[in-house]
Amino acid sequence: MKLRIVILTVLCAFGSAALAQKAGLKGGVNFTNLYVDDVDDENMKVGFNAGLYYRNDITENFAIQPEFLFTQKGSEIHYDGFLGQGKYRFNLNYLEVPVLAVVKLGPINLHAGPYLGFLIGANVKDVDDNGNINEVEELDRDDFNTLDAGISGGVGFDFPSGMIGLRYNYGFMEIGDDGVAGQATENSKNSALQLYLGFDF
Repeated sequence: MKLRIVILTVLCAFGSAALAQKAGLKGGVNFTNLYVDDVDDENMKVGFNAGLYYRNDITENFAIQPEFLFTQKGSEIHYDGFLGQGKYRFNLNYLEVPVLAVVKLGPINLHAGPYLGFLIGANVKDVDDNGNINEVEELDRDDFNTLDAGISGGVGFDFPSGMIGLRYNYGFMEIGDDGVAGQATENSKNSALQLYLGFDF
C-alpha cells in the first residue's frame, strides 16, 4: 500500500510538472539601432525576429524561459545627393539565446534576463526612395565581433494558446571597429525593441 501511494505521488508530481511547461514558435518585428553613449531613434531600422521558446514554471508565479531566435539588428542612414535620395541599411543577422526570468501576474508577465548572440552574417543594402534595392554588399564577418551579449526585459500577455509582448534588448558588446557605408561602427553596440507573437505547440 505504501509503495502504491509513493508511485501515485511521483506520477502526480510528473503530471503537474508537465502541465507547468510549454513550448512554441514565436516571431515579430525588430526596431533596431546602434549606439555609442546614448540610445536614440535617429537611425532606426526595421527587421524581424523568429524562433522557439520554452517556459518551465518553477512556482505558480515564477518561471524560467529560454529562447532560440534568429534576429536582425543594425541601423539605417539616409542620404540625399545629386544621384538621388535613399538610405543605406546596415544589417547584422544573429542567432540569439535569451534566458529570461518570468514573473506572472495573472495573464500579464514581466520578464528579464541576459542574452547571448552569435553573428552569422552582415551586409549593407542601398535602397532608393521607392523601396527598390540598388545594391547589396556582403560584409566580412571577420571585421566584426562574432559574439554579442546584453540584457533583455519586457512585458507580455499570455493567452490560452500562446503569448504576445514587447521587449527591449540592450547590448553590452562593441560590434566591431570598421566604418561601413558612412556609419561609424567603432565602439557601437546593439539596441533593439522587439514586438512578438508566439503560439504554443
